[in-house]
Amino acid sequence: MRRVDFYFLLPFWYIFMMEINKKASIEALLFVAGEPLRIQDIKDATGLAETEITDILDELRAEYRERSAGMLVSGIAGGFQMHTNPEHSEWARKLRAAPPQKLSPASLETLAIIAYKQPITKAEVDVLRGVNSDGVFKTLLDRRFVKIVGRKEAPGKPLLYGTTQEFLMHFGLKDLTELPTLKELERGEAV
Repeated sequence: MRRVDFYFLLPFWYIFMMEINKKASIEALLFVAGEPLRIQDIKDATGLAETEITDILDELRAEYRERSAGMLVSGIAGGFQMHTNPEHSEWARKLRAAPPQKLSPASLETLAIIAYKQPITKAEVDVLRGVNSDGVFKTLLDRRFVKIVGRKEAPGKPLLYGTTQEFLMHFGLKDLTELPTLKELERGEAV
């Protein structure tokens, strides 16, 4: 009789294990990717339906958040990525051999102009800043925070610049709509 009961439970056990394996598979993909994965990337790797992937990602996000895990799963740069929980980032910083690279005020100013006005030419950035930005542009291009996105239809066809996925990842943004609006920035200065 016990044998019959066991076989009766087998389909339920199999379904349960398959659900755990799906979640674990997506978790493993996020862990090894090192960059944000789009839902389409996960779909291509697993063959799961988009709705199922979205549900599993929501579950993972909630699980990590609820237990204040050392890692989180977040929507970043148009995809999903596993990253260190900011609550525990001090430990990760202590482990890293090199100190985190900081951006100079000139780099941050230039990056902000590009982020809000893109696509924009270097000459337009120079006019807004009031100084030459050659060195700053080189730094931002080397760090892959900005890229050439085309040419402006103007005499000399100057290069147009825009922000990159690395920019979004560095600042923890899902997309450019998460940048504060100019009104929000003005209110922040008034306070």
